Amino acid sequence: MISIYEVLETNDMIEKENLDVRTITLGINLLDCIDSNLDSLNEKIYNRITTVAKDLVSTGRAIENEFGIPVVNKRISVTPAALIGAAACKTSEDFVTIAQTLDRAAKTTGVNFIGGYSALVSKGMTESDALLIHSIPKALATTDFVCSSVNLGSTKTGINMDAVKLMGNIVLDTAKETADRDSIGCAKLVVFCNAPDDNPFMAGAFHGVTEADAVINVGVSGPGVMRKALESVHGADFGTLCEKVKKTAFKITRVGQLVAREASKRLGIPFGIIDLSLAPTPAVGDSIADIFEEMGLKRAGAPGTTAALALLNDQVKKGGVMASSYVGGLSGAFIPVSEDQGMINAVEDGALTIEKLEAMTCVCSVGLDMIAIPGDTKPSTISGIIADEMAIGMINQKTTAVRLIPVIGKGVGETVEFGGLLGHAPVMPVNQFDCSDFINRGGRIPAPIHSFKN
Repeated sequence: MISIYEVLETNDMIEKENLDVRTITLGINLLDCIDSNLDSLNEKIYNRITTVAKDLVSTGRAIENEFGIPVVNKRISVTPAALIGAAACKTSEDFVTIAQTLDRAAKTTGVNFIGGYSALVSKGMTESDALLIHSIPKALATTDFVCSSVNLGSTKTGINMDAVKLMGNIVLDTAKETADRDSIGCAKLVVFCNAPDDNPFMAGAFHGVTEADAVINVGVSGPGVMRKALESVHGADFGTLCEKVKKTAFKITRVGQLVAREASKRLGIPFGIIDLSLAPTPAVGDSIADIFEEMGLKRAGAPGTTAALALLNDQVKKGGVMASSYVGGLSGAFIPVSEDQGMINAVEDGALTIEKLEAMTCVCSVGLDMIAIPGDTKPSTISGIIADEMAIGMINQKTTAVRLIPVIGKGVGETVEFGGLLGHAPVMPVNQFDCSDFINRGGRIPAPIHSFKN
């Protein structure tokens, strides 16, 4: 039985503490759209998406109005485009037409983003994969809502260092293609190790080939709720702190479960997973860094921050698993810089560096996320940062990701404005010592010894 106190408590979470369902993401299988004729392929893709997702936005709004729970984003993810375009696309320009078709479908359906302009190259790269990757800068420069991702490594296969080297150049080229907009194209491009098939969050969402024809995945967030909850155990021991995090995560997840089940029923599409991620926004009070400060750290990045994040991430997952049998995606805590005012403050105060953020990625849900760096950073340096993060994911059997934004024309200490959920960010310094000889070796870093489990 749900008590009136719990109802009032949930209302307070929504009205005062920024609790929201961050996204309802509809995954759509496009494998049956494959065609050797490019025009036919694009027509099939557009028709498939606009048919399956025609009611997604209106359903999200109806649930929001009926239950009083903010549903911030309605999104679509599709089967990785490198697979869909293999038969028809003979050039990178051919792949760009697919990105433009996805963008047109996103605008027709009214969604906020569409993900799946992706390639999975953790062990090797097909000709189709290479063409798509080379097309990314133009694709993201000529579309508004398309998001792109590339999986470069996994615990089972190792790290594709040829692809890592290539992505250093692609990230920089994407920045240049959108230099007139503070290199915002890079905010829609992420590279992964151990990318999950059911992630509802952008820019990394794609519809995995193990998924059903269509599926509803929901991402729920509530760092403001978590910070407020921890105020009631200020100064208490770690056991008490952990229990509070876990119970609060349970309540947040139940809200997401309600929305997910309702969306699934109304759309007639199977429910996939709940992703409980403490994903911040630029709004005041909706910050992961604020949680660290409530735990007792003066600033995010202070000694103890990695331990605090490890505790938070683990207890959030434990609470989520108790609330739903289908917790997936990237559940845990995100640490993006530009989307979190508290993290921005920590960078500006000198408490937080890229090196400290990298250490924190060992225990968080994702990785180096939404970090602005100088526009004159070398491609090999970007590749080196990516390689380090891929290694953390591979060895620790977890998902890691990198979303760096080399802001063309800006240097350390300057600020870049993205607007909306993407927020703003100070340009952070990167290590200037050269790593090009290491990156240029090419080949593949083998899978770790503990990957052999069969």
